[in-house]
Amino acid sequence: MAYAVGVGLVVLVLVGIPLPVAAHIPQVVQVVGPVHGLLYIVYLVAAADLVRRGRWPVLSLAGVILAGLVPFMAFVVERRITRRVEAQLGAERR
Repeated sequence: MAYAVGVGLVVLVLVGIPLPVAAHIPQVVQVVGPVHGLLYIVYLVAAADLVRRGRWPVLSLAGVILAGLVPFMAFVVERRITRRVEAQLGAERR
């Protein structure tokens, strides 16, 4: 989900915002904007479930939520969360 939200946000910010201003082409924002919004809601639900299952502090959820709002940050946070989950799963298996 983080990759989908991250790509949608990057397209929206780097392509969707400049096109209506420079070339008067609003279609990218009209398509990508709602898709990103829907994916972001699914991302929030998945993040909340991950925090609940991992028994992580609520502040961890705040970082994941903000990652979906800052361009390129979703990719960084996704990698950190993946490492954290892998470490947690490895510790539980021992």
